[in-house]
Amino acid sequence: MAKVYVLIQTAVGRNREVMAALKGLPGLISVDIVTGPYDIIAKMEAKSLSEIGELITGKIHPIPGITRTVTCLVV
Repeated sequence: MAKVYVLIQTAVGRNREVMAALKGLPGLISVDIVTGPYDIIAKMEAKSLSEIGELITGKIHPIPGITRTVTCLVV
């Protein structure tokens, strides 16, 4: 099982909209609005890193309002 934290920057004023869109994604464990250089931190899990990659590029990156993501693998 692969687990990751996805650090997400959003356009100004779009964090709640992005958070709502993230909540429906498969593999999502938790999602929180935070302060600091990133606006949202999501924790996700999937059967493989390949599946995580597909979720991030196919489901997270297209969400309107996301400007940048950084994925951190749990070791």
